[in-house]
Amino acid sequence: MSIPISLPSLSLEGKVAIVTGGGTGIGRAIALDFAKAGADVVVASRTLANLEKVAEEIRALGRHSLAVQTDISKKADVENLVQRTIDKFSVIDILVNNAGIGNIGGKNTPWLIDLPEAYWDLMIDINLKGCYLCCQAVGKRMVEQKKGNIINIASRAAFRGQGEVLLYSISKAGEVRLTGGLAQDLGPYNIRVNCIAPGAVKTVAGVMLTEEEHVSYRSSEMAARIPLGRTGEPIDIASVALFLASDTSNYITGQTIIVDGGGSIA
Repeated sequence: MSIPISLPSLSLEGKVAIVTGGGTGIGRAIALDFAKAGADVVVASRTLANLEKVAEEIRALGRHSLAVQTDISKKADVENLVQRTIDKFSVIDILVNNAGIGNIGGKNTPWLIDLPEAYWDLMIDINLKGCYLCCQAVGKRMVEQKKGNIINIASRAAFRGQGEVLLYSISKAGEVRLTGGLAQDLGPYNIRVNCIAPGAVKTVAGVMLTEEEHVSYRSSEMAARIPLGRTGEPIDIASVALFLASDTSNYITGQTIIVDGGGSIA
């Protein structure tokens, strides 16, 4: 569907968005940026306390919000998330698949030939299967609506991961390929599917960053390796998500945008 020639608009007025992993870091930044642009936002993750804080921040911006505790690797949880969103808002315009893990137990995973099977299952279940389950459940609603917008948050590691982050890289490479396939399948229904691949982004240590990475991402040595001279902030990713969620990117689908300050070309 083409849009009239006009000044580009980043408005999400009247839209309803789901943001998984919306309680902290990049997900929180995306949820708040969407709310500032006019969207009502449903935030989902496994930690309800974090979600409720973000939902309250969204309401303080004058938008409606819903916090839904969700383990995206479980189909029943994902279906509950979608049903609760439909019950409250009747429609889902935007899905941001941001939930994921970057390590297990605060440590990077071993070399693949030493990798416990349980580690493989956990990383793939959350990062790739979880993204698929959300795309499947929300995608069905969007097909019925004949409109929608899906944004997957992968990683620059999808294109260059090795060693201790190879399992993470594999899961994120799958997410990039899933994006392209869904864009082809869902395009005829006026549904766009795109992907963002962040580089180093400053978030708290935990399921995404080890303590060592948390410290490293704030170092002058890390900044010196990035052409723009700084490590990314959650808002840097949220701004690109807002662009992809808005009509400004109306003719973009099946694409992966690397957002890393030029680190991938250095």
